[in-house]
Amino acid sequence: MRTLSLAAATAVLLAGCAGEDASAPPAPTPAPEVLSLSAERAAPVVNTYADLAHATYEDSLLTAQALNKAIEALIAAPTQASLDAARAAWLAARVPYQQTETFRFGNPLVDDWEGRVNAWPLDEGLIDYVDASYGQQSDANPAYAVNVIANAQPSVNGQPVDASAITGELLRDVLHEAGAVEANVATGYHAIEFLLWGQDLNGTGPGAGQRPASDFAQAEGDCTGGHCDRRVAYLRTAAQLLIDDLETMVALWEDGGAARSNLTDDPVTGVNAMISGMGSLSYGELAGERMRLGLVLHDPEEEHDCFSDNTHNSHYYNQIGIENVYRGRYERVDGSVVSGPSMADLARETDPALASRLESAVLAATQALSALKARGDEIEAFDQMIAEGNAAGQQAIEQGVDALIAQTRPHEQLVTALGLGSVYIEGSAALDDPAAVFQ
Repeated sequence: MRTLSLAAATAVLLAGCAGEDASAPPAPTPAPEVLSLSAERAAPVVNTYADLAHATYEDSLLTAQALNKAIEALIAAPTQASLDAARAAWLAARVPYQQTETFRFGNPLVDDWEGRVNAWPLDEGLIDYVDASYGQQSDANPAYAVNVIANAQPSVNGQPVDASAITGELLRDVLHEAGAVEANVATGYHAIEFLLWGQDLNGTGPGAGQRPASDFAQAEGDCTGGHCDRRVAYLRTAAQLLIDDLETMVALWEDGGAARSNLTDDPVTGVNAMISGMGSLSYGELAGERMRLGLVLHDPEEEHDCFSDNTHNSHYYNQIGIENVYRGRYERVDGSVVSGPSMADLARETDPALASRLESAVLAATQALSALKARGDEIEAFDQMIAEGNAAGQQAIEQGVDALIAQTRPHEQLVTALGLGSVYIEGSAALDDPAAVFQ
């Protein structure tokens, strides 16, 4: 996710924060002794981290390829069964990808790339037809209702665009973030999600998007939604772009790849990046922008996987990604395991008491997010949980937020114990200055 329009992310240097309020950035507690981190101690842990990143992005690629096959089957025979299969493939593809997000923070190569594959929320009127309640214009986004699927010659930010052919170049270079508006999301998982589910018009009530399979029917007289040939072209192009982007990221984490080398060439800095990634995802991004902001605004648009009502799973697998890095272990989609020397090992040999607190905090966060996932699977979706008056749903989210904040605190203490000085942790106005989200 890029910075939300309603809540600009704030940065905190963990070694210089103060305050004990659970809603404030974690405060440092010096370890009794500092065992300075050497490159020799750091290198095995960083190598494991790079191996985990490579395996998790490779699984993301493999599941994106399976999604592409399911999309081709939908295109060949657009039925409810083939649409359901494509949706199931999209949901399966989210499982490994959401576990990669801890690698985004602390790794500029990944962060610069991430907006192409996982940007949200999106103004869906850029892409396809929308309900009349969506409106026709937005002061914040001139391309709010371009509907490129229906319009082969649109005007984007006052400039005519040749969209007669829906190509990768059109989606990535012309439409994606057109006019520097981050809500103009034309590529990635969420553009595909919108095309498979359609708008979720249920607000904070039950139900996801209900796009009919006939929106992809190309036979004359069978097409609903209009322009089915162009919708098919868009979906097919977006699916291939996702594969291309994931292939790029897999290569960056291979032996000799730039993302791997940036860390392994300086392992101490690599450990810094690992803690920054875990802390930033746990605190500012997940606890703040993805969870607490929804509680503050009670807005279903703050649901990460909003068209499919899959947000509870995305949040859970973000936490599993943090735990993977901490434990130095990732279970691949085929059941095999990648593992090695870990941050947990480094903590135990540095300060056993701190390692025990870290272990407890990570376990508690995973349990809280597991409970949120169970509620989403069995009772209600995330957009229902954040509804005004839903005390039980909001409590489940708040418990997750509190556990994620608490998880960040001992990681900060590890920074001190390792003698790393300071580590960048992304903040969130939703946590640090809730009144600001309404400005």
